[in-house]
Amino acid sequence: MPQRIHLSSPHLGGLERGYVDEAFASNWIAPLGPHVDAFQEEFARCVGAPHALALSSGTAALHLALQLAGVGPGDDVLVSTLTFSASVNPIRYLGASPVFIDSERASWNMDPALLEEELEARARSGKLPRAVVVVHLYGQSADLDPILAACDRHGVPVIEDAAEALGSTYKGRVPGTLGRAGIYSFNGNKIITTSGGGMLVSPDEALIRHALKLATQARDAAPHYQHSEVGYNYRLSNVLAAIGRAQLRVLEERVAARRWNHACYVRELADVPGITFMPEAPWGRHTRWLTTLTIDPVRFGADREAVRLALEREDIEARPVWKPMHQQPVFSTFERRGGHVAEELFQHGLCLPSGSNLTPDDLARVVEVVKAVHQAR
Repeated sequence: MPQRIHLSSPHLGGLERGYVDEAFASNWIAPLGPHVDAFQEEFARCVGAPHALALSSGTAALHLALQLAGVGPGDDVLVSTLTFSASVNPIRYLGASPVFIDSERASWNMDPALLEEELEARARSGKLPRAVVVVHLYGQSADLDPILAACDRHGVPVIEDAAEALGSTYKGRVPGTLGRAGIYSFNGNKIITTSGGGMLVSPDEALIRHALKLATQARDAAPHYQHSEVGYNYRLSNVLAAIGRAQLRVLEERVAARRWNHACYVRELADVPGITFMPEAPWGRHTRWLTTLTIDPVRFGADREAVRLALEREDIEARPVWKPMHQQPVFSTFERRGGHVAEELFQHGLCLPSGSNLTPDDLARVVEVVKAVHQAR
């Protein structure tokens, strides 16, 4: 019986065991150690960031970035609505309110024009947001230049959620490194993984130093345990950092494999009416972390959910595009600007299996099911 095809499973190579064995042999089984230091340095070089801090998750990195941007109770934070809840939850951790900004169609990311409209309106009313969180979705950068320019005009810091976009580019630069701070995720389904983990990067050395203190229970520089602010237990372990170092060495191979998957889907489904793949915006490289498409039910003959269920019956995992945050029960009372683009993408959007360890036979199984649904209409 064929094995289950997962949406995006971890893909380990041949280097991880050696790094992990080294961590065990050195007895550095702690949230600090030589692999943590090396992973931070190597990751910073990889993305071109001056400073990097390895943490327990991308969510932890975003929490610290927001706190160090001064976000607190009563503040507003503008954030992409088409994203996973982890992009928004840390805003609420800090007692602030999210304000959701719709997507544009070129990249499915935050619409710079709507962001500027919201900033202008808030400037006139004297209630500028404390920060903007722009999400780089499914392996593709948002259009950063106009976003950064609009925020700079109003003195609002930009935090980049690049959890899904490691390996992508924006006009030759690396998303996550252009704002005040950027965050990355190494969750098990990401393009590289440490099983769980994240990275905070910033050009601001003082921000990273303060984040390190907060991430280690905010211990003051004293021989005894002394604390002058509330801290967290957010550091990445030396063992997981060892895995991350090995994974980082094959990042380009993982990007190439996922882009190959996407090209295969495009080629094999080119003649099926009603399928439109997430575009690759002209400003950079889309990693195709997930191959994502929309299905026009009239032209295709069935809706997105019918395709998803047909795949599931064949033990193939597929998922709808992110449900917009402004439609989530927990966030439905918060303000938004626009929303219909994200709503439409959710209604018709589907993520296909995209792991870098998929085989040609795996891809053929997926394509066969999608075609069968269309042919059975």
